[in-house]
Amino acid sequence: MMLLQVAWRNLWRNKRRSAVILTSIIIGVAAMDWMDGLGRGWVAQMLDNQLGAHTAHLQIHAAGFNDNKVVQNFMAQSDTAIAAVHNHALVARYSRRITAFGLLSSATNSSGVSIVGIQPEQEKLVTTIHSYIIEGKYFQTGDREIVISKQMAKTLDVGLGDRVVAMASGLDGTVGSEMFRVVGLYQSSSLSFDRRYVYVPIDLAQGMLHVDNRIAEIAIVADNIDSVEVIKNALASRLGPTYEVLSYRELLPSLVSQLEMVNSLMFLIYILIGAALIFGIINTFLMAVYERIHEFGVLKSIGMKNWYVLVMIELEALLLGVIGCVIGTVLGGGVVLLVGHVGLNLALFSEGLAAFGSGATLYPMIDWFSITIGAVIILLICMFAAIYPARRAMKLEPVQAIMYV
Repeated sequence: MMLLQVAWRNLWRNKRRSAVILTSIIIGVAAMDWMDGLGRGWVAQMLDNQLGAHTAHLQIHAAGFNDNKVVQNFMAQSDTAIAAVHNHALVARYSRRITAFGLLSSATNSSGVSIVGIQPEQEKLVTTIHSYIIEGKYFQTGDREIVISKQMAKTLDVGLGDRVVAMASGLDGTVGSEMFRVVGLYQSSSLSFDRRYVYVPIDLAQGMLHVDNRIAEIAIVADNIDSVEVIKNALASRLGPTYEVLSYRELLPSLVSQLEMVNSLMFLIYILIGAALIFGIINTFLMAVYERIHEFGVLKSIGMKNWYVLVMIELEALLLGVIGCVIGTVLGGGVVLLVGHVGLNLALFSEGLAAFGSGATLYPMIDWFSITIGAVIILLICMFAAIYPARRAMKLEPVQAIMYV
């Protein structure tokens, strides 16, 4: 306790110098927390947008469909899979779908698309595509309606009420076609998504592809994202090898990898910030040691052991690090919480962000465990940086130190 009191007093002998290094630690920790929150929020937002727009938490297909999405790989019998999903206690909602690659044409242009046949009312419970409608309406009458993106409408040079023709390869090998009327235009947060997906009622898609009552997939939303793996294992065990049950981790591996990569990236940033602080801390404590050479000489001449000197200087570094990390974490974490609540409007960069699928408003996300680990790393670096000045103090000869001017 006495050493702690001495260390605290010594720390504020030169208030200006201590305040400078303390400010550096605070700014470094706060910046680290902000970057952590922004990175996590950005990647998590991209993932959430993908899950909400189309992917959902899980999907069930006939075995091999995800690797070869052709109409011949649709489910021959879907009743067993639907019954298994319907009876699982952790499944919140689900919807049947048909997906097929095809061509969408207007009078002036055409574009390759993924045609998604959906149950409109069930799909509203599973995805958020209905909330992206910016012009027109979501399906209502079912009279050969199609919903396309605003981007697709520009490509095809069509608007609400115009007619387009969808074509895709059917089950019998012939090319099926159907004429649709554009009733709604949507705009999601992902430009690549908007360029790809169009939506039609599932019965019309089944007729166009000549698949009778077959479906391609069942999209599932779990009651909690933490229960996804439990649901996947249970359904895979019940349905057997004729079906494939895939979670969003298998369906969106690149986004999941990016989310996991944030941890490694932030660890590297912690080290880099700490490395930048090392030089300031070493310089601060070296100056403190040289200013107190006479004092160290007196203390060592009356019997103070070298390890006492080491502990005293390390305690000074510890106190400086703790104060800086606590204040920096409070400031950085507070900013992340505040901005995460109101959002960071980056409309100026909306086109670039749309390419990544994150949206024009970013919501930083705080991870207290990661922030705590970062603060501990900075704290350890502060103590490590004080070792060299402490060793210089330990090597002082008492007589020479007392006579030092």
